[in-house]
Amino acid sequence: IVAEMSEVIDPGSVEVRAETLRQYGLESSTLKAASESSKIYVSLLQVFQQFELPQGELAQPSIASLMFSAHTKMKPNVPESLRNLVLSAVCDQRITKYSRLELAISKVNELALTSSEWSAEELNDYVGVGVEVSDAETQALVKACVDEKMDQIVSKRYRFPVGSLVSSVLDKNRLADRQKVLEEATLQIQQILGPQTAEDCAPVKKSKGKKKEKSEAESMRAPNSNKGSKHSDKEAPSAEQSTEIEDGFQGIPNAFEARHLKVMVNSPELIEAHKKATGGKIVTRFPPEPNGYLHIGHAKAMFLDFGYARKMNGECILRYDDTNPETEKQEYIDSIEATTRWLGHEPTRITYSSDYFQRLYDLCAELISKDKAFVCHQSSAQISEDRENMVDSPWRNRPVEESLRIFDEMRRGMWDEGEATVRMKISMQHVNSAMRDPIAYRIRFCAHPRSGDQWCVYPSYDFTHCLVDSMEWITHSLCTLEFEVRRDPYYWLLAALDMYRPFVWEFARLNLAHTVVSKRKLLALVNSGRVRGWDDPRMPTLLGLQRRGYPPDAINNFCAQIGVSRSAGFIGLHKLEAVVRSHLDESAIRARCVLRPLKVVVKNFPENQLGSGIQLTVPNHPKNASAGDHSAVFTKVVYIDATDFRATDEKGYYGLAPGKSAMLRHAFPVRVCDFEVNASGEPSCLFVEYDHEKSSKPKGVLHWVPDTPHSKTAEVRLYDVLFRSEDPGALPGSEAWLDDLNPDSEIVHCDALIESFLDTANPGDVFQFERVGYFTCDKDSNSERKVFNLTVSLRDTYGKSS
Repeated sequence: IVAEMSEVIDPGSVEVRAETLRQYGLESSTLKAASESSKIYVSLLQVFQQFELPQGELAQPSIASLMFSAHTKMKPNVPESLRNLVLSAVCDQRITKYSRLELAISKVNELALTSSEWSAEELNDYVGVGVEVSDAETQALVKACVDEKMDQIVSKRYRFPVGSLVSSVLDKNRLADRQKVLEEATLQIQQILGPQTAEDCAPVKKSKGKKKEKSEAESMRAPNSNKGSKHSDKEAPSAEQSTEIEDGFQGIPNAFEARHLKVMVNSPELIEAHKKATGGKIVTRFPPEPNGYLHIGHAKAMFLDFGYARKMNGECILRYDDTNPETEKQEYIDSIEATTRWLGHEPTRITYSSDYFQRLYDLCAELISKDKAFVCHQSSAQISEDRENMVDSPWRNRPVEESLRIFDEMRRGMWDEGEATVRMKISMQHVNSAMRDPIAYRIRFCAHPRSGDQWCVYPSYDFTHCLVDSMEWITHSLCTLEFEVRRDPYYWLLAALDMYRPFVWEFARLNLAHTVVSKRKLLALVNSGRVRGWDDPRMPTLLGLQRRGYPPDAINNFCAQIGVSRSAGFIGLHKLEAVVRSHLDESAIRARCVLRPLKVVVKNFPENQLGSGIQLTVPNHPKNASAGDHSAVFTKVVYIDATDFRATDEKGYYGLAPGKSAMLRHAFPVRVCDFEVNASGEPSCLFVEYDHEKSSKPKGVLHWVPDTPHSKTAEVRLYDVLFRSEDPGALPGSEAWLDDLNPDSEIVHCDALIESFLDTANPGDVFQFERVGYFTCDKDSNSERKVFNLTVSLRDTYGKSS
């Protein structure tokens, strides 16, 4: 029925979708999110129609909003019976609050993992249909938790994280109203502590003098990996400085019993073997596939994998998941290691899945011997169709000896690609499609970057990942949420071979707005020449961020601030830029650059200084005297930015205009006497008089550069978001994402003027061009001409064109 409906529903334009959903009562941000994605729109409209939600004047916005939340937050592997159970409870208003809906969603997502059923009566009881927690009960619950945390509250006073108190209350009674709990907790804390003092309200001061031993919160962050550069060793906000993040890894369970699934449980013998192999340490791994360059999403994964191990005094392995020889290259392997170290992460050791090819082959043969795998001769299309229809392969029950013989022949190259695969024998009727006899081995006549032509059969991800995790004694196998459905075959295979079971935990991937991270899409951008390469400063690759001038410490601090979450969503670019801006503000040398030079002639310039100019001393950093200073020269001809002059003055405008004065930064006030225009009617030259005594105090302060040879021509590249839409990958149509490219994502000023001391800048050096932004010297620079990339603007211009 759903398939038939999807063929009937025409997504139409975003405006049409929004108007359709508005009729059902969707409003504001919910309406925007539902209408911008054609997939969400079609599936949500199907749900609205299926449950006959009222429209027009009869629409009930609260129900529509709850239905949207229920539909989008229940995971794809939740069976239809459970999904309809929750949606029905919303429609008939047994569930009327988001807090109760969240309980139901969390429960059905959990039940889906074990293929468990749930009745309407059980749902009613779990979410508390008809049950209200009274104000008196809320007070008592809060009081009990406040008493438990009294020492921390008195010690930290108003810097105590109230959110942790709310969580404790909800752990005691899941039906308590979160908002009421928060209000009551705040009130009780105020009653204990009294009015806030000046010390409570003051910002936390950074300690000076002798460097203290790192706290646990500080040890979570990657060490400074750029000690030889001009970047500062600034740390991310501490727990006391940030009310949002107390612990960058808060949320990662450290107990193996966090999920009570029988298949996850290790025997006492396996636990003892693990302890003997690891010494009881936490062991994590960062397992990239070497078929491309790392992107911003990998930065978060590395922060968690390496950072959590560091926090727990454990180990983290850099493991290349190199089981697809067709797409893997040595250049990717080299780049991944270099980028990992650039971010400040030091692997305990570096391994490859290919290191275990013989062991993996033997384990597959053992699985076949146990009649838990078989050789199949279906094509990829046939396998997909049978999985969809939950139909067994005709070779599923072939004799074990036959499968073992053919598997050996596959290894010896006696079968062509596509003629045979090895599939795990799990269940073709399983509610989780990932459990429907996934492929364990396939034939590929392709040389491997490391093993060469030694193998022509290669293990799949589903077969390899869990086994290598087990062989490397990984304690915490951290991965993004899209792999959550793969957890079932992960543990099935380890149980089938009676191997050590790591603890798997999924987190939401880092989705940065206005970009794409799909390797296929990034490759299309590179191959089509729409960007300058994999390291184009607009690309979300870590090479691109490095070229743009993002300090590695700033990227790690950003990952620490967004923390760990299981809620998918997009993070605005402005949040990353804010961290970078804050980092560079303390470290970047100040300089002057004029993007659109407008000639200015100083009429009353002293004749006796025409040759040498007037010598000035300019501080390198206004807040840091230890950064030193540099020389500048005020000449008879200087250049300002063309945008700092208007032929007609306006109220509130502080630039130059006829008869108006402005201060040239670090130099003198100047007043416009006259100006000339070119053939297009645009100002081409200003004639000014300067105030040598600085007796006037104009409000406007402008940046400028002197005449040659005290200034140099440079190329300056300004950058904006690469795509106009927040989520270009979700746009309908296979090529729609390309049409969404921002034509102004890169604006090049080829004839900008810079101070001459910048001529010694090296690629990677970062400067603040006063009144313009932070800029990084680009690798395209040479001895004749410097190129600078905009790293980040001086203030938040998110969503605005450069």
